[in-house]
Amino acid sequence: MRRIALLSFLLSLSAFQLFAQSGKFEFEETSYDFGNIHEGNGKVSHEFKFTNKGSAPLLITNIVPSCGCTSPTYPKEAVAPGQSAIIKAEFDPLGRPGDIHKTLTIEANTEPATTVLYITGMVIPKPKSLAEEFPDSLGSIRLASRYMSLGGITNKEPVTKEFGVYNDGDAAVTFKPVEGLDKHMKVDFEPIILQPKQKGIIRITYDAKAKNDFGGVTDNFQLVSDDKNGTKTAITVNATINEYFPPMDEVQIEQSPRLEFSKTVHDFGSVKSDKIVTTEFEFTNTGKQDLIIRKVKSNCSCIVTTPPKTAIKPGAKGKIKVSYNSAGREGAESKTVTVYSNDPRGANQALVIRMKVGQE
Repeated sequence: MRRIALLSFLLSLSAFQLFAQSGKFEFEETSYDFGNIHEGNGKVSHEFKFTNKGSAPLLITNIVPSCGCTSPTYPKEAVAPGQSAIIKAEFDPLGRPGDIHKTLTIEANTEPATTVLYITGMVIPKPKSLAEEFPDSLGSIRLASRYMSLGGITNKEPVTKEFGVYNDGDAAVTFKPVEGLDKHMKVDFEPIILQPKQKGIIRITYDAKAKNDFGGVTDNFQLVSDDKNGTKTAITVNATINEYFPPMDEVQIEQSPRLEFSKTVHDFGSVKSDKIVTTEFEFTNTGKQDLIIRKVKSNCSCIVTTPPKTAIKPGAKGKIKVSYNSAGREGAESKTVTVYSNDPRGANQALVIRMKVGQE
């Protein structure tokens, strides 16, 4: 027993001595705010000065930055007790506009074994050149892109979004009225005559209610002008349409329809090539008003859906039939069917079907 007690004492003493001989950071500061950082001016750096207040040489084994945009430089040799050294943090603002919050995690023979330094700031984007602002060249006309995104919109009311256009030619360009548009979209130009080296606006007004669709939608129009270097270009307009719900309190939400599926995933398992397989997703309206399935859309032309055509009363059940055609397909597949409804708690719900397509 006495030997065991002596051994325990010696081990404890050894651990105490090891701890006592650790290095110890004492930084003048552990965080630094660069303030405004101008992206066009290149990299910025700051030096964090520290002193080893421990009883043993302090050895930094690694510094891990939270981002590849931040590079640390630190002493590779041990810093003796009482001596000072510097850790340099260099930040590259290129392509990182806005607020920054970065860390440098130092690994060393200290207690605790890691120490964190912080850098913050605000990156001011560099002014874009005309080529950067309008990279898509259509003859003399330049656009940011011939693919114009309206982003997420609702069917509450028409929305308008403006897209820049630039005349890079040496002659004025006159835009022609856009023809063949459906009633849900309108396109205007300002000004109609765009002088050389002048910026203008293409204004798109979109009525999602008149479109009568949900989810991702695409429309096209022809941009026509008297530009001698390019008179006609197809422009694509994208949007994601969602149901509009006015602000509701808890009582109103509780009184609304509610779409609840008994399952949201179906695995067909192995499916032969050139085969059509079908499943049904059953749901219940657990709300207190009629449930209306607005739209059912899939992410593949290989899928055909059959939603209910009438409103589902509170407490009633319904089914959405989903058929998958494996023709021309092979291997493991996962497809999504999105159900759009008037349920404010789950207006867009995803159903997933999986399968493995093969010859056998």
